[in-house]
Amino acid sequence: MAADYRYWCGECGYRTPWLTRAGSAEQRTRHYAECHPGVPPRGQAERRRSASGGVGCLVLVGMLLLIVVAVAVCRYQFR
Repeated sequence: MAADYRYWCGECGYRTPWLTRAGSAEQRTRHYAECHPGVPPRGQAERRRSASGGVGCLVLVGMLLLIVVAVAVCRYQFR
């Protein structure tokens, strides 16, 4: 499993390190028990975004476009 989740505390600035979903939730629960006893866990969950950001798709589309242009140029020259 990837370490793609972390929780931000709703009471203070604490945030868990990047962990699995279950590990991050456990850290949040432990933090609330130690630092905010009697307060139900709140805050927000964050999921890590992909490092590539979709660049792989852009490269693939660019390569396909170049192939189409090359084929069109070759066909035009041999007429």
